Amino acid sequence: HAGLMLMCLYVTYKAPEPMGEHFFAESFDRGTLDSWVLSSAKKDDTDDEIAKYDGKWAVEEMIDSKLPGDKGLVLKSRAKHHAISAQLLRPFIFDTKPLIIQYEVNFQTGIECGGAYVKLLSQTPDLDLDQFVDKTPYTIMFGPDKCGEDYKLHFIFRHKNPKTGEYEEKHAKKPDADLRTYYTDKKTHLYTLVVNPDNSFELLVDQTVVNSGNLLSDMTPPINPPAEIEDPDDRKPEDWDERPKIQDPDATKPDDWDEDAPAQIPDEDAVKPDGWLDDEPEYISDPDAIKPDDWDEDMDGEWEAPQVPNPACESAPGCGAWQRPVIDNPNYKGKWKPPMIDNPNYQGIWKPRKIPNPAFFEDLHPFRMTPFNAVGLELWSMSSDIFFDNFFITNDRITADRWANDGWGLKKAAEGAAEPGLAAQMLSAAEERPWLWVVYVLTVALPLVLIIVFCCTGKVRHTHTHTHTHTLQNTALDLKKRVALEGNLSVRLTGGTERSWTPKPRPRRRRRPGDAASLD
Repeated sequence: HAGLMLMCLYVTYKAPEPMGEHFFAESFDRGTLDSWVLSSAKKDDTDDEIAKYDGKWAVEEMIDSKLPGDKGLVLKSRAKHHAISAQLLRPFIFDTKPLIIQYEVNFQTGIECGGAYVKLLSQTPDLDLDQFVDKTPYTIMFGPDKCGEDYKLHFIFRHKNPKTGEYEEKHAKKPDADLRTYYTDKKTHLYTLVVNPDNSFELLVDQTVVNSGNLLSDMTPPINPPAEIEDPDDRKPEDWDERPKIQDPDATKPDDWDEDAPAQIPDEDAVKPDGWLDDEPEYISDPDAIKPDDWDEDMDGEWEAPQVPNPACESAPGCGAWQRPVIDNPNYKGKWKPPMIDNPNYQGIWKPRKIPNPAFFEDLHPFRMTPFNAVGLELWSMSSDIFFDNFFITNDRITADRWANDGWGLKKAAEGAAEPGLAAQMLSAAEERPWLWVVYVLTVALPLVLIIVFCCTGKVRHTHTHTHTHTLQNTALDLKKRVALEGNLSVRLTGGTERSWTPKPRPRRRRRPGDAASLD
């Protein structure tokens, strides 16, 4: 990290240079928009106040740039229509080589609602970049888009119907990957689209595939219409029977079936609780209530005191006329209905007959799209300062990867070097979530406590072992002394058996002249 930091601070940024076959390359490091055209058109079917494409663009470094000298195209305005485009070096023709388009995006201030997608503008005789609007024909639209909690990565292409010549938008299936981070982390991300002559495609973010499929099977609506369709003029016959089950016409109601029996009946086994006050009402007039002074009996009617619970009932199981509780009637059967049986005349669910689709065609090579000769950004955004950089269009994967590594790769390394260390990240997280301090304390303290307990326990065990050994040694010396003094030793064993030992006299060695005195 230290080396990368030094690189970011002291090494002069060098713009990436295309090294192979390419149709468009733009790093904006010249600091101008000389090769780009700002649209001066108005958007149709929109209020005049917001119809103009008057959103501001600028070429500048990122707000928190980690690579001085690295410039990009920045969308500067909020709640404005923006449109800017540039011509390719030559038109891209879909033939035997893949299409690779990639560019970088950084939502520097986040993104509320808006897109950062790019359009590859179709090669048409009347293409005028000065009048670039939302309805300008395009071949492919690709890139990120977000509004609310809907995070999208578009891949849309306009397919030409070979029978009618009309164009229809085809949308790639939604990615399974979670794209949220790319919109919220305020980092620079590399978006890449690869479309191959075999109709396969890949969408990549930061050189990682997030969506893939085939133009023939993974676009909505499908490239090719069905060979057959339902006959719009077909009508269901009046006697067509779609009922899988019918009531048994031969069934009869049993003679003992009582349709009039109630669903619930009084419980005949119930007994009135002892102490039930039959003559006491459950509610009585409030004895403390007083008729208001402004009560007008002509207007308000006869005044009556409000009802309150009868205090005599508080200690009783109940007051008023006692009634048996009701229970489910075991003899209740309800209204009789014939049982259901399989319908012998069932014909299934009716569907119109199939007829050949008059609009049917089969295009097995949808990769052969309309050639394009310009790239453009036509955007509305509720967020400003969206940073674009290093646009590149080629038909060679190696060339694209080299461009990405020289541009986005350097930016990624610089951003990674500037990220805070683990400790700083932990402190920052704890400021937002104070409960993490408990996790940190337990994570650090628990191992220390275990180590201390283990070490102390091991030392105590050693001390006990040493003490036990020393005690045995002392006991052995005491026994030896007793035997020497008393001449024998008696020990009572487990079970009551008693055994005695008498030491045998040791032979005394005869002293020789010159021997020193010794003690046995």
